[in-house]
Amino acid sequence: MNREELAAFLRSRRARITPREAGLPEGERRRTPGLRRQEVAQLAGMSIDYYIRLEQGRGPHPSRQVLGALARALMLTADERTHLFHLAGQPLEPARRRRDVPDSTLHLIAFLEEVPAYVIDATCDILAWNPLASALMGDLDSRPRDDLNVIRWVFGAADLAEHLGDEEMGRFARASVADLRWAAGRYPGDPDIQALVAEMLACSPEFAALWAEHEVEVRREQRKRLHHSVVGTIDTICQVLPVPDRDDLRIVLYTTEPGSPSHQALRRLRQVTLSS
Repeated sequence: MNREELAAFLRSRRARITPREAGLPEGERRRTPGLRRQEVAQLAGMSIDYYIRLEQGRGPHPSRQVLGALARALMLTADERTHLFHLAGQPLEPARRRRDVPDSTLHLIAFLEEVPAYVIDATCDILAWNPLASALMGDLDSRPRDDLNVIRWVFGAADLAEHLGDEEMGRFARASVADLRWAAGRYPGDPDIQALVAEMLACSPEFAALWAEHEVEVRREQRKRLHHSVVGTIDTICQVLPVPDRDDLRIVLYTTEPGSPSHQALRRLRQVTLSS
């Protein structure tokens, strides 16, 4: 049980909910946003003293029943609920982090000749990719293995800003941090995740600010506009799919609307890749 992280997560979720959203009267003017502690305790059906101890990181191990009540009271999303149970040492399912990509997944991305595809793990390390993904993302084959982490690209590499617009960069950065926060809760004590978080907190104020918000959400579909130096702008649908029987591994696909200028741009990029 990670008492400190659990306490911080409860405080952050309480602060974002208004009384009106929770179905409570707003009453007198409030000094701080969000619900009061006693209101959360009331909604969850527990004593105020018990809830205060949880928020102060000194409470007992909450049961699954208590965690479920807190998830409902704080209006948590499915991803946030899973994160809450992990922080409390009550995972909904056993978690094992692996980096070995199944052969079937390697074959799949290799056969996707017109779709850029790569595989990432829970730390957002890119583990495998097809030729079109390498061409789209800047010659992945030539990068050293320790320079294949998406989080480091987002908050440390200048070349990513050349591919994504400012607004999209902001959305992608926020989604990446929320996804890493989910991984940190799912794999508590994982040295690679802990080292990555510590590194980014030390070198990126932007990362630190987003990390302090305690947002939790698994990355799924997102639209991105990429700017490639050879074929120009490509509007893509970035789809993130779990690898079967490997919940910590995901396949990332960049698809385009069939017949669109972006689709034609990807085809031109593939021809350039084949001829080089």
